[in-house]
Amino acid sequence: MTTDAFEPHPLVRLLDKPAAEFTTDDLVRAAEELELRQVNLRYVGGDGRLKTIAFAISSRDHLEQVLTIGERVDGSSIFEGTDAATSDVYIVPRHRTAFVNPFGERPSLDVICSFYGEDGQPLPYAGEQVVRRAAEALTRETGMVLEAFGELEYYLVGPVEEIFAVEEERGYQESAPFSKGQRVREQVLGHLASMGVQLKYAHGEVGNIREEERQLVQHEIEFLPVPVEQAADVLVLAKWVVREVAHAHGFEVTFAPSVSSDGAGSGLHVHSRLVRDGANAIVGPSGLDDTGRRLIAGYLSSARALTAFGNTVPTSYLRFTEGDESPEGISWGETDRTGLVRVPLAWNGDVLPAMVAHANPGRSGPVPEPAVHAQTVELRLADGSADVHLLLAGMAVAARQGLGDPDSLDVAERLSTADHDDFEQLPSSCAESADALEERRDLFEADGVFPAELVDAVLERLRSDADADLVKKMGKDQAARDELVRRHWHVG
Repeated sequence: MTTDAFEPHPLVRLLDKPAAEFTTDDLVRAAEELELRQVNLRYVGGDGRLKTIAFAISSRDHLEQVLTIGERVDGSSIFEGTDAATSDVYIVPRHRTAFVNPFGERPSLDVICSFYGEDGQPLPYAGEQVVRRAAEALTRETGMVLEAFGELEYYLVGPVEEIFAVEEERGYQESAPFSKGQRVREQVLGHLASMGVQLKYAHGEVGNIREEERQLVQHEIEFLPVPVEQAADVLVLAKWVVREVAHAHGFEVTFAPSVSSDGAGSGLHVHSRLVRDGANAIVGPSGLDDTGRRLIAGYLSSARALTAFGNTVPTSYLRFTEGDESPEGISWGETDRTGLVRVPLAWNGDVLPAMVAHANPGRSGPVPEPAVHAQTVELRLADGSADVHLLLAGMAVAARQGLGDPDSLDVAERLSTADHDDFEQLPSSCAESADALEERRDLFEADGVFPAELVDAVLERLRSDADADLVKKMGKDQAARDELVRRHWHVG
Protein backbone atom coordinates (compact mmCIF):
# COMPACT_ATOMS: atom_id res chain seq x y z
CA MET A 1 0.00 0.00 0.00
CA THR A 2 1.21 3.49 -0.87
CA THR A 3 -0.38 5.88 1.60
CA ASP A 4 -2.33 8.78 0.10
CA ALA A 5 -0.64 12.12 0.72
CA PHE A 6 -3.92 13.42 2.17
CA GLU A 7 -4.36 10.53 4.64
CA PRO A 8 -5.08 12.18 8.04
CA HIS A 9 -4.71 9.09 10.26
CA PRO A 10 -1.15 9.07 11.71
CA LEU A 11 -1.19 5.32 12.37
CA VAL A 12 -2.22 4.54 8.80
CA ARG A 13 0.58 6.81 7.52
CA LEU A 14 3.17 5.29 9.84
CA LEU A 15 2.22 1.65 9.26
CA ASP A 16 1.38 2.12 5.57
CA LYS A 17 -1.67 -0.12 5.79
CA PRO A 18 -5.42 0.42 6.22
CA ALA A 19 -6.79 0.45 9.77
CA ALA A 20 -8.82 -2.71 9.03
CA GLU A 21 -5.51 -4.62 8.86
CA PHE A 22 -3.96 -3.37 12.13
CA THR A 23 -2.50 -6.08 14.39
CA THR A 24 -1.08 -6.13 17.90
CA ASP A 25 2.45 -6.01 16.46
CA ASP A 26 1.52 -2.97 14.36
CA LEU A 27 0.18 -1.08 17.36
CA VAL A 28 3.21 -1.98 19.47
CA ARG A 29 5.45 -0.63 16.72
CA ALA A 30 3.38 2.55 16.49
CA ALA A 31 3.51 3.09 20.25
CA GLU A 32 7.29 2.67 20.19
CA GLU A 33 7.96 4.95 17.22
CA LEU A 34 5.53 7.66 18.37
CA GLU A 35 6.74 7.33 21.99
CA LEU A 36 3.26 6.58 23.35
CA ARG A 37 3.59 5.24 26.88
CA GLN A 38 -0.10 5.04 27.79
CA VAL A 39 -2.92 2.93 26.40
CA ASN A 40 -6.58 3.78 26.96
CA LEU A 41 -9.06 0.96 26.45
CA ARG A 42 -12.40 2.47 25.47
CA TYR A 43 -15.86 0.96 25.50
CA VAL A 44 -19.43 2.18 25.17
CA GLY A 45 -21.37 1.99 28.43
CA GLY A 46 -25.03 1.20 28.87
CA ASP A 47 -25.65 4.96 28.99
CA GLY A 48 -24.20 5.37 25.50
CA ARG A 49 -21.11 7.28 26.63
CA LEU A 50 -17.51 6.40 25.90
CA LYS A 51 -15.74 4.98 28.97
CA THR A 52 -11.99 4.71 29.65
CA ILE A 53 -9.47 2.50 31.42
CA ALA A 54 -5.94 3.99 31.36
CA PHE A 55 -2.81 1.82 31.41
CA ALA A 56 0.67 3.20 32.06
CA ILE A 57 2.77 0.86 29.96
CA SER A 58 5.78 -0.58 31.77
CA SER A 59 7.23 -2.98 29.19
CA ARG A 60 6.75 -4.40 25.70
CA ASP A 61 5.20 -7.55 27.19
CA HIS A 62 2.76 -5.44 29.16
CA LEU A 63 1.80 -3.47 26.05
CA GLU A 64 1.29 -6.64 24.00
CA GLN A 65 -0.89 -8.14 26.73
CA VAL A 66 -3.14 -5.08 27.04
CA LEU A 67 -3.55 -4.76 23.28
CA THR A 68 -4.23 -8.48 22.76
CA ILE A 69 -6.42 -9.69 25.62
CA GLY A 70 -7.80 -6.46 27.09
CA GLU A 71 -9.15 -6.48 30.63
CA ARG A 72 -12.12 -7.48 32.80
CA VAL A 73 -14.59 -4.88 34.08
CA ASP A 74 -17.61 -4.70 36.38
CA GLY A 75 -20.66 -5.17 34.18
CA SER A 76 -23.06 -4.27 37.00
CA SER A 77 -21.70 -0.71 36.91
CA ILE A 78 -22.06 -0.55 33.12
CA PHE A 79 -25.35 -2.21 32.24
CA GLU A 80 -28.75 -1.94 33.90
CA GLY A 81 -30.16 -5.06 35.49
CA THR A 82 -26.87 -6.95 35.74
CA ASP A 83 -26.50 -9.20 38.79
CA ALA A 84 -23.63 -7.84 40.91
CA ALA A 85 -22.70 -11.37 42.02
CA THR A 86 -21.95 -12.54 38.46
CA SER A 87 -21.17 -9.29 36.72
CA ASP A 88 -17.54 -9.58 35.59
CA VAL A 89 -17.22 -9.22 31.80
CA TYR A 90 -14.26 -9.01 29.44
CA ILE A 91 -13.38 -6.17 27.07
CA VAL A 92 -11.15 -7.03 24.09
CA PRO A 93 -9.57 -4.35 21.85
CA ARG A 94 -10.65 -4.07 18.22
CA HIS A 95 -7.37 -3.09 16.58
CA ARG A 96 -8.92 -1.35 13.55
CA THR A 97 -10.35 1.30 15.90
CA ALA A 98 -6.95 2.42 17.26
CA PHE A 99 -6.07 6.12 17.22
CA VAL A 100 -3.69 8.57 18.86
CA ASN A 101 -5.54 10.48 21.56
CA PRO A 102 -5.11 14.25 21.09
CA PHE A 103 -6.31 15.03 24.63
CA GLY A 104 -5.05 14.18 28.11
CA GLU A 105 -1.84 14.86 29.99
CA ARG A 106 0.35 12.83 27.64
CA PRO A 107 -0.09 11.24 24.22
CA SER A 108 -1.74 7.84 24.37
CA LEU A 109 -2.86 5.02 22.11
CA ASP A 110 -6.63 4.51 22.36
CA VAL A 111 -8.56 1.44 21.19
CA ILE A 112 -12.30 0.74 21.29
CA CYS A 113 -13.24 -2.66 22.74
CA SER A 114 -15.91 -5.33 22.39
CA PHE A 115 -17.64 -7.07 25.32
CA TYR A 116 -17.54 -10.82 26.09
CA GLY A 117 -19.06 -12.89 28.87
CA GLU A 118 -17.33 -15.31 31.24
CA ASP A 119 -17.77 -18.08 28.66
CA GLY A 120 -15.79 -16.06 26.12
CA GLN A 121 -18.84 -15.52 23.91
CA PRO A 122 -20.05 -12.08 22.74
CA LEU A 123 -21.98 -10.41 25.57
CA PRO A 124 -25.61 -10.61 24.37
CA TYR A 125 -26.87 -7.31 25.81
CA ALA A 126 -23.88 -5.11 24.89
CA GLY A 127 -25.02 -2.57 22.29
CA GLU A 128 -22.10 -3.14 19.93
CA GLN A 129 -22.86 -6.87 19.91
CA VAL A 130 -26.57 -6.26 19.28
CA VAL A 131 -25.92 -4.09 16.22
CA ARG A 132 -23.38 -6.63 14.96
CA ARG A 133 -25.92 -9.46 15.22
CA ALA A 134 -28.58 -7.36 13.49
CA ALA A 135 -26.23 -6.49 10.62
CA GLU A 136 -25.06 -10.08 10.21
CA ALA A 137 -28.65 -11.39 10.16
CA LEU A 138 -29.62 -8.89 7.44
CA THR A 139 -26.61 -9.76 5.28
CA ARG A 140 -27.09 -13.48 5.79
CA GLU A 141 -30.70 -13.28 4.61
CA THR A 142 -30.40 -10.70 1.81
CA GLY A 143 -26.78 -10.71 0.68
CA MET A 144 -26.66 -6.94 1.25
CA VAL A 145 -24.79 -4.75 3.73
CA LEU A 146 -26.61 -1.92 5.48
CA GLU A 147 -24.46 1.21 5.55
CA ALA A 148 -25.37 4.32 7.50
CA PHE A 149 -24.23 7.65 8.84
CA GLY A 150 -25.69 10.22 11.19
CA GLU A 151 -26.18 13.96 11.06
CA LEU A 152 -25.00 14.89 14.56
CA GLU A 153 -26.53 18.16 15.78
CA TYR A 154 -25.43 19.92 18.96
CA TYR A 155 -25.49 23.31 20.69
CA LEU A 156 -22.51 25.26 22.01
CA VAL A 157 -23.58 27.30 25.02
CA GLY A 158 -21.67 30.36 26.24
CA PRO A 159 -22.02 33.99 27.31
CA VAL A 160 -23.77 36.48 25.03
CA GLU A 161 -21.47 38.14 22.48
CA GLU A 162 -22.56 41.59 21.35
CA ILE A 163 -20.06 41.88 18.51
CA PHE A 164 -21.60 40.29 15.41
CA ALA A 165 -24.44 39.12 17.64
CA VAL A 166 -26.16 35.86 16.71
CA GLU A 167 -29.53 36.16 15.02
CA GLU A 168 -32.16 33.72 16.21
CA GLU A 169 -32.98 30.85 13.84
CA ARG A 170 -30.46 32.22 11.30
CA GLY A 171 -27.54 29.88 11.84
CA TYR A 172 -27.79 27.54 8.83
CA GLN A 173 -24.28 27.24 7.32
CA GLU A 174 -23.48 30.71 8.65
CA SER A 175 -19.83 31.77 8.61
CA ALA A 176 -17.70 33.45 11.26
CA PRO A 177 -17.85 36.01 12.77
CA PHE A 178 -21.66 35.65 12.73
CA SER A 179 -21.32 31.94 13.46
CA LYS A 180 -19.97 31.37 16.96
CA GLY A 181 -17.85 28.35 17.75
CA GLN A 182 -16.41 27.82 14.29
CA ARG A 183 -12.97 27.05 15.78
CA VAL A 184 -14.53 24.33 17.91
CA ARG A 185 -16.23 22.84 14.88
CA GLU A 186 -13.04 22.84 12.80
CA GLN A 187 -10.89 21.35 15.57
CA VAL A 188 -13.46 18.58 16.06
CA LEU A 189 -13.33 17.89 12.34
CA GLY A 190 -9.54 17.62 12.39
CA HIS A 191 -9.43 15.33 15.43
CA LEU A 192 -12.08 12.99 14.05
CA ALA A 193 -10.31 12.75 10.69
CA SER A 194 -7.06 11.81 12.47
CA MET A 195 -8.94 9.07 14.33
CA GLY A 196 -9.99 7.45 11.07
CA VAL A 197 -13.58 8.69 11.06
CA GLN A 198 -15.01 9.06 7.55
CA LEU A 199 -16.38 12.62 7.38
CA LYS A 200 -18.52 14.50 4.90
CA TYR A 201 -18.58 18.03 6.35
CA ALA A 202 -19.40 20.25 9.31
CA HIS A 203 -21.39 23.48 9.40
CA GLY A 204 -23.50 25.85 11.44
CA GLU A 205 -27.11 24.70 11.87
CA VAL A 206 -30.34 26.72 12.03
CA GLY A 207 -30.74 26.93 15.80
CA ASN A 208 -29.42 30.20 17.19
CA ILE A 209 -30.99 31.08 20.54
CA ARG A 210 -30.24 34.26 22.47
CA GLU A 211 -31.21 34.60 26.13
CA GLU A 212 -30.42 37.28 28.70
CA GLU A 213 -27.19 35.77 29.99
CA ARG A 214 -26.26 33.13 27.43
CA GLN A 215 -26.45 32.21 23.78
CA LEU A 216 -26.96 28.78 22.27
CA VAL A 217 -25.51 28.21 18.81
CA GLN A 218 -26.29 25.03 16.89
CA HIS A 219 -23.80 23.07 14.78
CA GLU A 220 -23.84 19.85 12.78
CA ILE A 221 -21.34 17.20 11.69
CA GLU A 222 -22.25 14.86 8.86
CA PHE A 223 -20.35 11.65 8.22
CA LEU A 224 -19.95 9.24 5.31
CA PRO A 225 -21.63 5.84 4.92
CA VAL A 226 -19.97 2.90 6.68
CA PRO A 227 -21.40 -0.45 7.85
CA VAL A 228 -23.89 0.14 10.66
CA GLU A 229 -21.63 -1.39 13.32
CA GLN A 230 -19.00 1.23 12.54
CA ALA A 231 -21.55 4.04 12.18
CA ALA A 232 -22.67 3.51 15.78
CA ASP A 233 -19.10 3.72 17.12
CA VAL A 234 -18.50 6.86 15.06
CA LEU A 235 -21.39 8.72 16.69
CA VAL A 236 -20.25 7.87 20.22
CA LEU A 237 -16.68 8.86 19.40
CA ALA A 238 -17.83 12.11 17.81
CA LYS A 239 -19.86 13.14 20.86
CA TRP A 240 -16.84 12.56 23.08
CA VAL A 241 -14.58 14.67 20.84
CA VAL A 242 -17.14 17.51 20.62
CA ARG A 243 -17.39 17.62 24.42
CA GLU A 244 -13.61 17.59 24.87
CA VAL A 245 -12.98 20.41 22.39
CA ALA A 246 -15.92 22.51 23.57
CA HIS A 247 -14.79 22.21 27.19
CA ALA A 248 -11.27 23.32 26.26
CA HIS A 249 -12.74 26.45 24.66
CA GLY A 250 -14.94 27.25 27.65
CA PHE A 251 -18.23 26.19 26.04
CA GLU A 252 -20.83 23.84 27.41
CA VAL A 253 -22.21 21.46 24.80
CA THR A 254 -25.56 19.68 24.68
CA PHE A 255 -27.08 17.16 22.28
CA ALA A 256 -30.48 17.39 24.01
CA PRO A 257 -33.59 17.01 21.85
CA SER A 258 -35.10 20.15 23.41
CA VAL A 259 -33.03 23.03 24.78
CA SER A 260 -35.50 25.91 24.91
CA SER A 261 -39.10 26.74 24.07
CA ASP A 262 -37.72 29.49 21.81
CA GLY A 263 -35.81 27.40 19.29
CA ALA A 264 -35.13 24.09 17.60
CA GLY A 265 -33.85 21.07 19.49
CA SER A 266 -31.23 18.70 18.15
CA GLY A 267 -32.17 15.77 15.98
CA LEU A 268 -30.07 12.83 14.85
CA HIS A 269 -31.13 12.09 11.29
CA VAL A 270 -29.70 8.81 10.00
CA HIS A 271 -29.00 8.17 6.32
CA SER A 272 -28.71 4.60 5.08
CA ARG A 273 -28.29 2.54 1.95
CA LEU A 274 -27.95 -1.12 1.00
CA VAL A 275 -24.81 -2.27 -0.78
CA ARG A 276 -24.46 -5.50 -2.74
CA ASP A 277 -21.15 -6.48 -4.39
CA GLY A 278 -19.86 -2.92 -4.11
CA ALA A 279 -22.91 -1.31 -5.74
CA ASN A 280 -25.74 0.73 -4.22
CA ALA A 281 -28.79 -1.55 -4.32
CA ILE A 282 -31.45 1.11 -3.63
CA VAL A 283 -31.02 3.18 -6.79
CA GLY A 284 -31.45 2.54 -10.51
CA PRO A 285 -31.29 4.63 -13.68
CA SER A 286 -34.50 6.46 -12.75
CA GLY A 287 -33.68 7.05 -9.09
CA LEU A 288 -34.94 5.14 -6.07
CA ASP A 289 -35.77 1.54 -6.99
CA ASP A 290 -38.04 -1.11 -5.47
CA THR A 291 -35.32 -2.26 -3.04
CA GLY A 292 -35.15 1.31 -1.76
CA ARG A 293 -38.93 1.45 -1.38
CA ARG A 294 -38.92 -1.83 0.54
CA LEU A 295 -36.23 -0.43 2.82
CA ILE A 296 -38.36 2.65 3.50
CA ALA A 297 -41.45 0.50 4.12
CA GLY A 298 -39.49 -1.48 6.71
CA TYR A 299 -38.49 1.68 8.56
CA LEU A 300 -41.99 3.16 8.49
CA SER A 301 -43.68 -0.08 9.58
CA SER A 302 -41.47 -0.18 12.70
CA ALA A 303 -41.17 3.57 13.24
CA ARG A 304 -43.25 3.79 16.40
CA ALA A 305 -41.20 1.01 18.02
CA LEU A 306 -37.91 2.52 16.88
CA THR A 307 -38.62 5.61 18.99
CA ALA A 308 -37.82 3.43 22.03
CA PHE A 309 -34.17 3.46 20.90
CA GLY A 310 -34.02 6.83 19.14
CA ASN A 311 -36.14 9.06 21.41
CA THR A 312 -35.45 8.00 24.96
CA VAL A 313 -36.39 10.94 27.21
CA PRO A 314 -39.56 13.02 27.75
CA THR A 315 -38.07 16.05 25.99
CA SER A 316 -37.77 13.94 22.82
CA TYR A 317 -41.52 14.28 22.47
CA LEU A 318 -41.38 18.05 22.97
CA ARG A 319 -39.20 18.12 19.86
CA PHE A 320 -41.84 16.24 17.88
CA THR A 321 -44.59 18.67 18.87
CA GLU A 322 -42.62 21.94 18.85
CA GLY A 323 -39.96 21.55 16.17
CA ASP A 324 -40.50 23.29 12.83
CA GLU A 325 -38.72 20.56 10.87
CA SER A 326 -39.70 17.57 13.01
CA PRO A 327 -41.59 14.73 11.31
CA GLU A 328 -45.30 15.36 11.02
CA GLY A 329 -46.41 11.79 10.34
CA ILE A 330 -45.24 8.28 9.53
CA SER A 331 -44.73 8.92 5.83
CA TRP A 332 -42.04 9.47 3.21
CA GLY A 333 -41.35 11.62 0.21
CA GLU A 334 -38.76 12.62 -2.36
CA THR A 335 -36.80 15.59 -0.89
CA ASP A 336 -39.83 16.19 1.40
CA ARG A 337 -38.85 17.42 4.88
CA THR A 338 -42.32 16.94 6.41
CA GLY A 339 -42.21 13.14 6.32
CA LEU A 340 -40.42 10.72 8.60
CA VAL A 341 -38.28 9.40 5.75
CA ARG A 342 -36.82 11.66 3.07
CA VAL A 343 -35.13 10.70 -0.17
CA PRO A 344 -32.49 13.42 -0.67
CA LEU A 345 -31.01 14.61 -3.95
CA ALA A 346 -28.17 12.34 -5.07
CA TRP A 347 -26.91 13.50 -8.47
CA ASN A 348 -29.15 11.02 -10.29
CA GLY A 349 -29.47 10.94 -14.06
CA ASP A 350 -27.08 13.04 -16.13
CA VAL A 351 -27.24 16.25 -14.09
CA LEU A 352 -23.65 16.17 -12.84
CA PRO A 353 -21.69 16.62 -16.12
CA ALA A 354 -23.94 19.50 -17.20
CA MET A 355 -23.56 21.32 -13.88
CA VAL A 356 -19.78 20.89 -13.83
CA ALA A 357 -19.46 22.09 -17.43
CA HIS A 358 -21.65 25.14 -16.76
CA ALA A 359 -19.78 26.10 -13.58
CA ASN A 360 -16.35 25.58 -15.17
CA PRO A 361 -16.52 26.35 -18.91
CA GLY A 362 -13.72 24.75 -20.85
CA ARG A 363 -13.05 22.03 -18.31
CA SER A 364 -11.87 18.78 -19.85
CA GLY A 365 -11.66 15.24 -18.58
CA PRO A 366 -14.18 12.89 -16.95
CA VAL A 367 -16.19 13.94 -13.91
CA PRO A 368 -15.11 11.85 -10.89
CA GLU A 369 -17.81 9.64 -9.44
CA PRO A 370 -17.99 7.95 -6.01
CA ALA A 371 -17.18 4.25 -5.86
CA VAL A 372 -20.71 3.60 -4.55
CA HIS A 373 -23.65 5.71 -5.75
CA ALA A 374 -24.44 8.44 -3.22
CA GLN A 375 -28.19 7.81 -2.96
CA THR A 376 -29.43 7.26 0.60
CA VAL A 377 -32.71 7.41 2.46
CA GLU A 378 -32.87 9.64 5.51
CA LEU A 379 -34.73 8.48 8.63
CA ARG A 380 -35.58 11.70 10.48
CA LEU A 381 -36.82 10.08 13.69
CA ALA A 382 -34.03 10.08 16.29
CA ASP A 383 -32.53 12.84 18.43
CA GLY A 384 -29.50 13.39 20.64
CA SER A 385 -30.88 11.11 23.36
CA ALA A 386 -30.68 8.05 21.09
CA ASP A 387 -28.93 4.87 22.13
CA VAL A 388 -27.15 4.82 18.78
CA HIS A 389 -26.14 1.15 18.84
CA LEU A 390 -29.65 -0.04 19.61
CA LEU A 391 -31.14 2.47 17.15
CA LEU A 392 -28.96 1.24 14.29
CA ALA A 393 -29.56 -2.36 15.30
CA GLY A 394 -33.29 -1.64 15.25
CA MET A 395 -32.97 -0.07 11.80
CA ALA A 396 -31.19 -3.19 10.53
CA VAL A 397 -34.00 -5.35 11.92
CA ALA A 398 -36.63 -3.09 10.32
CA ALA A 399 -34.76 -3.10 7.01
CA ARG A 400 -34.62 -6.90 7.00
CA GLN A 401 -38.35 -7.06 7.69
CA GLY A 402 -39.13 -4.59 4.90
CA LEU A 403 -37.00 -6.43 2.37
CA GLY A 404 -38.67 -9.75 3.16
CA ASP A 405 -42.29 -8.58 3.40
CA PRO A 406 -44.21 -9.23 0.15
CA ASP A 407 -46.51 -6.29 0.97
CA SER A 408 -43.71 -3.73 1.36
CA LEU A 409 -44.22 -2.01 -1.98
CA ASP A 410 -47.91 -1.52 -1.18
CA VAL A 411 -46.95 -0.10 2.21
CA ALA A 412 -44.50 2.31 0.57
CA GLU A 413 -47.13 3.50 -1.89
CA ARG A 414 -49.73 3.98 0.86
CA LEU A 415 -47.37 5.98 3.07
CA SER A 416 -46.04 8.30 0.35
CA THR A 417 -46.70 12.03 0.73
CA ALA A 418 -47.25 12.27 -3.02
CA ASP A 419 -51.02 11.66 -2.80
CA HIS A 420 -52.24 12.65 0.67
CA ASP A 421 -51.17 14.01 4.06
CA ASP A 422 -53.23 12.00 6.57
CA PHE A 423 -50.81 9.64 8.31
CA GLU A 424 -50.40 7.85 11.62
CA GLN A 425 -48.42 9.88 14.15
CA LEU A 426 -45.37 8.96 16.19
CA PRO A 427 -45.78 8.35 19.94
CA SER A 428 -46.35 11.44 22.06
CA SER A 429 -44.58 10.19 25.20
CA CYS A 430 -42.03 7.71 26.52
CA ALA A 431 -44.89 5.52 27.75
CA GLU A 432 -46.46 5.36 24.28
CA SER A 433 -43.04 4.55 22.84
CA ALA A 434 -42.69 1.67 25.31
CA ASP A 435 -46.12 0.35 24.32
CA ALA A 436 -45.13 0.47 20.65
CA LEU A 437 -41.93 -1.49 21.33
CA GLU A 438 -43.76 -4.06 23.41
CA GLU A 439 -46.22 -4.64 20.55
CA ARG A 440 -43.33 -5.30 18.15
CA ARG A 441 -40.79 -6.90 20.47
CA ASP A 442 -41.05 -10.29 18.74
CA LEU A 443 -39.63 -8.68 15.59
CA PHE A 444 -36.57 -7.36 17.43
CA GLU A 445 -36.03 -10.49 19.52
CA ALA A 446 -36.21 -12.84 16.52
CA ASP A 447 -33.03 -14.90 15.95
CA GLY A 448 -31.64 -13.63 19.25
CA VAL A 449 -30.75 -10.18 17.90
CA PHE A 450 -32.23 -8.26 20.86
CA PRO A 451 -32.14 -10.29 24.11
CA ALA A 452 -35.49 -10.28 25.92
CA GLU A 453 -33.87 -8.92 29.10
CA LEU A 454 -32.47 -5.98 27.15
CA VAL A 455 -35.91 -5.15 25.73
CA ASP A 456 -37.31 -5.43 29.27
CA ALA A 457 -34.71 -2.94 30.51
CA VAL A 458 -35.57 -0.47 27.72
CA LEU A 459 -39.28 -0.77 28.52
CA GLU A 460 -38.68 -0.26 32.24
CA ARG A 461 -36.58 2.85 31.61
CA LEU A 462 -39.17 4.38 29.29
CA ARG A 463 -41.96 3.69 31.77
CA SER A 464 -40.10 5.12 34.75
CA ASP A 465 -42.23 7.70 36.56
CA ALA A 466 -39.27 9.86 37.67
CA ASP A 467 -40.47 12.73 35.48
CA ALA A 468 -44.21 12.03 35.73
CA ASP A 469 -45.11 15.11 37.80
CA LEU A 470 -43.18 17.47 35.54
CA VAL A 471 -44.69 15.95 32.41
CA LYS A 472 -48.20 16.47 33.83
CA LYS A 473 -47.48 20.11 34.68
CA MET A 474 -45.61 20.85 31.48
CA GLY A 475 -48.54 22.08 29.42
CA LYS A 476 -49.43 24.77 31.94
CA ASP A 477 -46.22 25.49 33.79
CA GLN A 478 -43.16 26.92 32.00
CA ALA A 479 -41.04 26.27 35.09
CA ALA A 480 -41.91 22.56 34.93
CA ARG A 481 -40.94 22.47 31.27
CA ASP A 482 -37.63 24.20 31.97
CA GLU A 483 -36.85 21.76 34.77
CA LEU A 484 -37.57 18.81 32.47
CA VAL A 485 -35.19 20.23 29.87
CA ARG A 486 -32.53 20.75 32.58
CA ARG A 487 -32.81 17.15 33.78
CA HIS A 488 -32.13 15.81 30.32
CA TRP A 489 -29.54 18.41 29.27
CA HIS A 490 -26.61 15.98 29.05
CA VAL A 491 -28.25 12.99 27.38
CA GLY A 492 -26.30 10.90 24.93
